[in-house]
Amino acid sequence: MEAGDKMSTNMEFKRKVAIPKDIREMYPLEEKYAQIKEKNDEVIRKIFTGEDDRLILIIGPCSADREDAVIDYCKRLRKLQDEVIDEIVMIPRVYTNKPRTTGEGYKGMLHQPNPQDEVDLVKGVIAVRKLHLDVIKETGFSTADEMLYPDNYRYLYDVLSYVAVGARSVENQEHRLVASGLDIPCGMKNPTSGDYKVMLNSINAAQHPHTFIYRSWEVETKGNLLTHAILRGYNNKHGDSHPNYHYEDIMRLISMYDADKYHNPAIIVDCNHSNSNKNYIEQIRIAKEVLHSASHNPLINKYVKGLMIESYIEDGCQKVDGGVYGKSITDPCLGWEKTEALVREIREIRKQNKQKANN
Repeated sequence: MEAGDKMSTNMEFKRKVAIPKDIREMYPLEEKYAQIKEKNDEVIRKIFTGEDDRLILIIGPCSADREDAVIDYCKRLRKLQDEVIDEIVMIPRVYTNKPRTTGEGYKGMLHQPNPQDEVDLVKGVIAVRKLHLDVIKETGFSTADEMLYPDNYRYLYDVLSYVAVGARSVENQEHRLVASGLDIPCGMKNPTSGDYKVMLNSINAAQHPHTFIYRSWEVETKGNLLTHAILRGYNNKHGDSHPNYHYEDIMRLISMYDADKYHNPAIIVDCNHSNSNKNYIEQIRIAKEVLHSASHNPLINKYVKGLMIESYIEDGCQKVDGGVYGKSITDPCLGWEKTEALVREIREIRKQNKQKANN
Protein backbone atom coordinates (compact mmCIF):
# COMPACT_ATOMS: atom_id res chain seq x y z
CA MET A 1 0.00 0.00 0.00
CA GLU A 2 1.09 3.58 -0.55
CA ALA A 3 1.76 5.92 2.33
CA GLY A 4 -1.45 7.33 3.74
CA ASP A 5 -3.65 4.55 2.35
CA LYS A 6 -6.32 3.27 4.68
CA MET A 7 -6.92 -0.45 4.75
CA SER A 8 -10.42 -1.41 3.69
CA THR A 9 -12.39 -3.20 6.37
CA ASN A 10 -13.24 -5.79 3.69
CA MET A 11 -9.67 -6.41 2.48
CA GLU A 12 -6.83 -7.43 4.77
CA PHE A 13 -3.26 -6.97 3.50
CA LYS A 14 -1.66 -10.05 5.07
CA ARG A 15 1.89 -10.43 3.73
CA LYS A 16 4.12 -8.67 1.25
CA VAL A 17 4.96 -10.98 -1.66
CA ALA A 18 8.45 -10.72 -3.14
CA ILE A 19 8.60 -9.13 -6.59
CA PRO A 20 9.29 -11.44 -9.56
CA LYS A 21 12.89 -10.21 -9.98
CA ASP A 22 13.72 -11.22 -6.40
CA ILE A 23 12.13 -14.67 -6.77
CA ARG A 24 13.97 -15.24 -10.08
CA GLU A 25 17.26 -14.33 -8.40
CA MET A 26 16.53 -16.68 -5.50
CA TYR A 27 15.72 -19.52 -7.93
CA PRO A 28 17.62 -18.71 -11.14
CA LEU A 29 17.49 -20.49 -14.45
CA GLU A 30 21.07 -21.59 -14.95
CA GLU A 31 22.65 -20.91 -18.33
CA LYS A 32 22.81 -24.56 -19.41
CA TYR A 33 19.07 -24.93 -18.81
CA ALA A 34 18.35 -21.57 -20.46
CA GLN A 35 20.03 -22.97 -23.57
CA ILE A 36 17.85 -26.08 -23.42
CA LYS A 37 14.75 -23.91 -23.20
CA GLU A 38 15.95 -21.77 -26.11
CA LYS A 39 16.29 -24.88 -28.27
CA ASN A 40 12.84 -26.10 -27.20
CA ASP A 41 11.35 -22.71 -28.04
CA GLU A 42 12.86 -22.75 -31.51
CA VAL A 43 11.41 -26.19 -32.28
CA ILE A 44 7.97 -25.14 -31.05
CA ARG A 45 8.11 -21.85 -32.95
CA LYS A 46 8.86 -23.64 -36.21
CA ILE A 47 5.78 -25.83 -35.80
CA PHE A 48 3.57 -22.75 -35.43
CA THR A 49 5.18 -21.03 -38.42
CA GLY A 50 4.81 -24.15 -40.57
CA GLU A 51 8.54 -24.83 -40.94
CA ASP A 52 8.16 -28.11 -39.02
CA ASP A 53 5.17 -30.40 -39.71
CA ARG A 54 5.24 -32.34 -36.44
CA LEU A 55 2.25 -32.31 -34.08
CA ILE A 56 2.38 -30.53 -30.73
CA LEU A 57 0.94 -32.30 -27.69
CA ILE A 58 0.33 -30.05 -24.71
CA ILE A 59 -0.17 -32.84 -22.23
CA GLY A 60 -0.30 -33.32 -18.49
CA PRO A 61 -2.44 -33.01 -15.36
CA CYS A 62 -5.48 -30.76 -15.14
CA SER A 63 -3.63 -29.06 -12.29
CA ALA A 64 -0.13 -29.59 -10.92
CA ASP A 65 -0.99 -30.44 -7.33
CA ARG A 66 2.30 -31.88 -5.97
CA GLU A 67 5.87 -31.68 -7.20
CA ASP A 68 6.88 -35.33 -6.75
CA ALA A 69 4.03 -36.71 -8.86
CA VAL A 70 4.42 -34.04 -11.56
CA ILE A 71 8.16 -34.71 -11.88
CA ASP A 72 7.48 -38.45 -11.97
CA TYR A 73 4.91 -37.92 -14.73
CA CYS A 74 7.26 -35.69 -16.75
CA LYS A 75 10.07 -38.26 -16.50
CA ARG A 76 7.73 -40.87 -17.98
CA LEU A 77 6.77 -38.37 -20.67
CA ARG A 78 10.45 -37.80 -21.48
CA LYS A 79 11.00 -41.47 -22.35
CA LEU A 80 7.85 -41.47 -24.48
CA GLN A 81 8.89 -38.24 -26.21
CA ASP A 82 12.17 -39.77 -27.29
CA GLU A 83 10.23 -42.66 -28.83
CA VAL A 84 7.85 -40.50 -30.89
CA ILE A 85 10.10 -37.52 -31.68
CA ASP A 86 9.77 -38.04 -35.44
CA GLU A 87 6.06 -37.10 -35.38
CA ILE A 88 5.30 -35.43 -32.04
CA VAL A 89 6.71 -32.60 -29.92
CA MET A 90 5.43 -32.58 -26.34
CA ILE A 91 5.03 -29.64 -23.99
CA PRO A 92 4.16 -30.77 -20.45
CA ARG A 93 1.10 -29.12 -18.92
CA VAL A 94 2.29 -27.82 -15.56
CA TYR A 95 -0.77 -25.76 -14.69
CA THR A 96 -0.24 -24.13 -11.31
CA ASN A 97 -3.31 -21.86 -11.29
CA LYS A 98 -6.80 -23.34 -11.36
CA PRO A 99 -9.72 -21.11 -12.42
CA ARG A 100 -12.89 -21.92 -10.49
CA THR A 101 -16.27 -21.30 -12.09
CA THR A 102 -17.95 -20.58 -8.76
CA GLY A 103 -14.85 -19.23 -7.01
CA GLU A 104 -14.76 -22.17 -4.62
CA GLY A 105 -12.40 -25.13 -4.38
CA TYR A 106 -8.69 -25.79 -4.87
CA LYS A 107 -7.15 -22.90 -6.82
CA GLY A 108 -3.85 -24.56 -7.59
CA MET A 109 -0.29 -24.71 -6.32
CA LEU A 110 0.07 -20.93 -6.40
CA HIS A 111 -2.50 -20.71 -3.62
CA GLN A 112 -1.71 -23.95 -1.82
CA PRO A 113 1.70 -25.54 -2.44
CA ASN A 114 0.34 -28.38 -0.32
CA PRO A 115 -3.38 -28.90 -1.02
CA GLN A 116 -3.87 -30.01 2.57
CA ASP A 117 -2.49 -26.78 4.05
CA GLU A 118 -3.88 -23.28 4.37
CA VAL A 119 -3.55 -20.76 1.54
CA ASP A 120 -0.07 -19.21 1.42
CA LEU A 121 0.72 -17.25 -1.72
CA VAL A 122 4.21 -16.29 -0.49
CA LYS A 123 5.17 -19.96 -0.42
CA GLY A 124 3.10 -20.51 -3.54
CA VAL A 125 5.08 -18.28 -5.91
CA ILE A 126 8.28 -20.03 -4.80
CA ALA A 127 6.80 -23.52 -5.16
CA VAL A 128 5.48 -22.72 -8.64
CA ARG A 129 8.80 -21.39 -9.94
CA LYS A 130 10.72 -24.25 -8.34
CA LEU A 131 8.45 -26.82 -9.99
CA HIS A 132 8.86 -25.37 -13.48
CA LEU A 133 12.62 -25.16 -12.95
CA ASP A 134 12.82 -28.74 -11.70
CA VAL A 135 10.98 -30.05 -14.76
CA ILE A 136 13.64 -28.51 -17.01
CA LYS A 137 16.47 -29.80 -14.83
CA GLU A 138 15.08 -33.33 -14.46
CA THR A 139 13.68 -33.91 -17.96
CA GLY A 140 14.87 -31.27 -20.43
CA PHE A 141 11.27 -30.21 -21.04
CA SER A 142 10.25 -26.59 -20.76
CA THR A 143 6.65 -26.25 -19.77
CA ALA A 144 3.17 -24.83 -20.41
CA ASP A 145 1.08 -22.97 -17.85
CA GLU A 146 -2.14 -20.97 -17.91
CA MET A 147 -1.87 -17.20 -17.61
CA LEU A 148 -4.72 -16.85 -15.16
CA TYR A 149 -3.18 -13.82 -13.42
CA PRO A 150 -1.27 -11.68 -15.96
CA ASP A 151 0.72 -9.86 -13.24
CA ASN A 152 2.25 -13.18 -12.16
CA TYR A 153 3.69 -14.03 -15.57
CA ARG A 154 6.94 -12.28 -14.65
CA TYR A 155 7.65 -14.96 -12.05
CA LEU A 156 7.87 -17.53 -14.85
CA TYR A 157 8.58 -15.74 -18.13
CA ASP A 158 12.08 -17.23 -18.48
CA VAL A 159 11.04 -20.87 -17.89
CA LEU A 160 7.81 -21.30 -19.89
CA SER A 161 7.62 -22.39 -23.54
CA TYR A 162 3.84 -22.08 -23.92
CA VAL A 163 1.05 -20.05 -22.33
CA ALA A 164 -2.72 -20.48 -22.56
CA VAL A 165 -5.38 -17.88 -21.86
CA GLY A 166 -8.51 -19.58 -20.56
CA ALA A 167 -12.11 -19.43 -21.68
CA ARG A 168 -13.08 -17.10 -18.82
CA SER A 169 -10.13 -14.74 -19.40
CA VAL A 170 -10.04 -14.43 -23.18
CA GLU A 171 -12.27 -11.33 -23.26
CA ASN A 172 -10.19 -9.54 -20.64
CA GLN A 173 -8.21 -6.54 -21.89
CA GLU A 174 -5.20 -7.10 -19.61
CA HIS A 175 -4.77 -10.71 -20.74
CA ARG A 176 -4.80 -9.60 -24.37
CA LEU A 177 -2.28 -6.80 -23.80
CA VAL A 178 0.13 -8.90 -21.76
CA ALA A 179 -0.12 -11.70 -24.35
CA SER A 180 1.05 -9.16 -26.94
CA GLY A 181 4.34 -8.91 -25.05
CA LEU A 182 5.09 -12.64 -24.85
CA ASP A 183 7.79 -14.13 -27.07
CA ILE A 184 6.42 -17.68 -26.90
CA PRO A 185 3.24 -19.16 -28.38
CA CYS A 186 0.07 -18.09 -26.59
CA GLY A 187 -3.16 -20.00 -27.11
CA MET A 188 -6.45 -18.12 -26.80
CA LYS A 189 -9.33 -20.43 -25.90
CA ASN A 190 -12.79 -19.82 -27.26
CA PRO A 191 -14.96 -18.33 -24.49
CA THR A 192 -17.42 -20.53 -22.62
CA SER A 193 -20.14 -19.19 -24.94
CA GLY A 194 -18.27 -20.69 -27.91
CA ASP A 195 -18.10 -17.37 -29.80
CA TYR A 196 -15.30 -17.69 -32.38
CA LYS A 197 -15.33 -13.95 -33.06
CA VAL A 198 -14.42 -13.16 -29.45
CA MET A 199 -11.49 -15.57 -29.64
CA LEU A 200 -10.31 -14.16 -32.98
CA ASN A 201 -10.57 -10.59 -31.68
CA SER A 202 -8.37 -11.62 -28.79
CA ILE A 203 -5.81 -13.16 -31.15
CA ASN A 204 -5.85 -10.05 -33.32
CA ALA A 205 -5.33 -7.78 -30.31
CA ALA A 206 -2.43 -9.88 -29.00
CA GLN A 207 -0.71 -9.91 -32.39
CA HIS A 208 -0.44 -6.12 -32.39
CA PRO A 209 1.79 -3.75 -30.37
CA HIS A 210 0.39 -1.93 -27.34
CA THR A 211 1.36 0.54 -24.61
CA PHE A 212 -0.17 0.12 -21.14
CA ILE A 213 0.54 0.05 -17.41
CA TYR A 214 1.90 -3.28 -16.17
CA ARG A 215 3.28 -3.92 -12.69
CA SER A 216 3.51 -0.13 -12.06
CA TRP A 217 5.47 0.44 -15.29
CA GLU A 218 4.50 1.98 -18.59
CA VAL A 219 5.36 -0.82 -20.99
CA GLU A 220 5.38 -1.14 -24.76
CA THR A 221 4.94 -4.46 -26.55
CA LYS A 222 5.75 -5.47 -30.11
CA GLY A 223 2.90 -7.94 -30.63
CA ASN A 224 3.04 -11.73 -30.40
CA LEU A 225 2.76 -13.27 -33.87
CA LEU A 226 2.48 -16.78 -32.40
CA THR A 227 -0.87 -16.12 -30.71
CA HIS A 228 -3.42 -18.68 -31.91
CA ALA A 229 -6.77 -20.40 -31.27
CA ILE A 230 -7.65 -23.20 -28.88
CA LEU A 231 -10.98 -24.98 -29.41
CA ARG A 232 -12.24 -26.30 -26.07
CA GLY A 233 -15.98 -26.74 -26.64
CA TYR A 234 -18.62 -24.45 -25.16
CA ASN A 235 -21.78 -24.19 -23.07
CA ASN A 236 -25.19 -23.15 -24.34
CA LYS A 237 -27.53 -20.75 -22.52
CA HIS A 238 -28.77 -23.65 -20.39
CA GLY A 239 -25.24 -24.59 -19.32
CA ASP A 240 -25.08 -27.78 -21.39
CA SER A 241 -21.70 -28.71 -22.91
CA HIS A 242 -21.26 -28.84 -26.68
CA PRO A 243 -18.16 -29.82 -28.67
CA ASN A 244 -16.40 -27.81 -31.38
CA TYR A 245 -13.73 -30.28 -32.51
CA HIS A 246 -15.71 -31.83 -35.38
CA TYR A 247 -14.73 -31.41 -39.04
CA GLU A 248 -17.34 -28.69 -39.64
CA ASP A 249 -16.34 -26.76 -36.51
CA ILE A 250 -12.68 -26.65 -37.52
CA MET A 251 -13.51 -25.69 -41.10
CA ARG A 252 -15.73 -22.85 -39.91
CA LEU A 253 -12.87 -21.43 -37.83
CA ILE A 254 -10.45 -21.80 -40.75
CA SER A 255 -12.86 -19.86 -42.97
CA MET A 256 -12.85 -17.02 -40.38
CA TYR A 257 -9.05 -16.93 -40.14
CA ASP A 258 -8.46 -14.10 -42.64
CA ALA A 259 -4.95 -14.66 -44.00
CA ASP A 260 -4.41 -10.91 -44.49
CA LYS A 261 -5.31 -10.14 -40.88
CA TYR A 262 -3.68 -12.89 -38.81
CA HIS A 263 -0.09 -14.04 -38.66
CA ASN A 264 0.70 -17.76 -38.44
CA PRO A 265 -2.97 -18.88 -38.21
CA ALA A 266 -3.07 -22.01 -36.07
CA ILE A 267 -5.45 -24.17 -34.06
CA ILE A 268 -4.92 -26.36 -31.02
CA VAL A 269 -7.79 -28.72 -30.17
CA ASP A 270 -8.41 -29.23 -26.46
CA CYS A 271 -9.65 -32.81 -26.18
CA ASN A 272 -11.15 -32.38 -22.71
CA HIS A 273 -13.32 -29.72 -21.03
CA SER A 274 -16.56 -29.05 -22.91
CA ASN A 275 -15.34 -31.01 -25.94
CA SER A 276 -15.49 -34.21 -23.88
CA ASN A 277 -18.06 -32.97 -21.35
CA LYS A 278 -15.22 -33.75 -18.90
CA ASN A 279 -15.54 -37.45 -19.69
CA TYR A 280 -11.78 -37.97 -19.74
CA ILE A 281 -11.86 -41.29 -21.62
CA GLU A 282 -13.44 -39.51 -24.61
CA GLN A 283 -10.15 -37.70 -25.20
CA ILE A 284 -8.87 -40.82 -26.95
CA ARG A 285 -11.69 -40.81 -29.49
CA ILE A 286 -11.59 -37.03 -29.94
CA ALA A 287 -7.85 -36.99 -30.67
CA LYS A 288 -8.27 -39.68 -33.30
CA GLU A 289 -11.25 -37.92 -34.90
CA VAL A 290 -9.24 -34.71 -35.29
CA LEU A 291 -6.42 -36.66 -36.95
CA HIS A 292 -8.97 -38.35 -39.22
CA SER A 293 -10.33 -34.94 -40.25
CA ALA A 294 -6.77 -33.78 -40.98
CA SER A 295 -6.23 -36.79 -43.22
CA HIS A 296 -9.25 -35.82 -45.34
CA ASN A 297 -8.59 -32.12 -45.71
CA PRO A 298 -5.19 -30.48 -46.33
CA LEU A 299 -6.44 -27.23 -44.77
CA ILE A 300 -7.22 -28.93 -41.47
CA ASN A 301 -3.88 -30.70 -41.62
CA LYS A 302 -2.20 -27.33 -42.15
CA TYR A 303 -4.06 -25.31 -39.52
CA VAL A 304 -4.34 -27.83 -36.67
CA LYS A 305 -0.90 -27.67 -35.08
CA GLY A 306 -1.62 -29.77 -32.04
CA LEU A 307 -3.79 -31.28 -29.34
CA MET A 308 -4.24 -30.56 -25.65
CA ILE A 309 -4.74 -33.65 -23.48
CA GLU A 310 -5.32 -33.91 -19.73
CA SER A 311 -3.33 -36.84 -18.44
CA TYR A 312 -1.74 -37.96 -15.17
CA ILE A 313 -0.42 -41.15 -13.59
CA GLU A 314 -3.79 -42.58 -12.48
CA ASP A 315 -7.15 -42.52 -14.28
CA GLY A 316 -9.94 -40.19 -13.17
CA CYS A 317 -9.96 -37.80 -10.24
CA GLN A 318 -10.35 -37.74 -6.47
CA LYS A 319 -11.21 -35.34 -3.69
CA VAL A 320 -8.44 -33.09 -2.39
CA ASP A 321 -7.89 -35.40 0.57
CA GLY A 322 -8.13 -38.58 -1.51
CA GLY A 323 -4.50 -39.51 -0.99
CA VAL A 324 -3.95 -41.45 -4.25
CA TYR A 325 -0.53 -40.59 -5.69
CA GLY A 326 -0.67 -39.17 -9.21
CA LYS A 327 -4.46 -38.88 -9.39
CA SER A 328 -6.02 -35.53 -10.26
CA ILE A 329 -7.73 -33.54 -7.52
CA THR A 330 -9.50 -31.34 -10.08
CA ASP A 331 -10.84 -32.53 -13.47
CA PRO A 332 -10.48 -36.25 -14.33
CA CYS A 333 -7.46 -37.22 -16.44
CA LEU A 334 -6.30 -40.15 -18.54
CA GLY A 335 -4.01 -42.47 -16.58
CA TRP A 336 -0.48 -43.25 -17.73
CA GLU A 337 -1.17 -46.57 -19.47
CA LYS A 338 -3.93 -45.05 -21.61
CA THR A 339 -1.79 -41.97 -22.26
CA GLU A 340 1.16 -44.02 -23.44
CA ALA A 341 -1.04 -46.07 -25.76
CA LEU A 342 -2.75 -42.96 -27.17
CA VAL A 343 0.50 -41.12 -27.89
CA ARG A 344 1.90 -44.14 -29.71
CA GLU A 345 -1.34 -44.47 -31.69
CA ILE A 346 -1.26 -40.78 -32.63
CA ARG A 347 2.24 -41.29 -34.01
CA GLU A 348 1.16 -44.30 -36.08
CA ILE A 349 -1.93 -42.52 -37.43
CA ARG A 350 0.19 -39.58 -38.55
CA LYS A 351 2.68 -41.89 -40.28
CA GLN A 352 -0.16 -43.69 -42.05
CA ASN A 353 -1.73 -40.37 -43.09
CA LYS A 354 1.55 -39.27 -44.66
CA GLN A 355 1.90 -42.55 -46.52
CA LYS A 356 -1.62 -42.17 -47.95
CA ALA A 357 -0.91 -38.58 -48.99
CA ASN A 358 2.24 -39.67 -50.82
CA ASN A 359 0.55 -42.51 -52.75
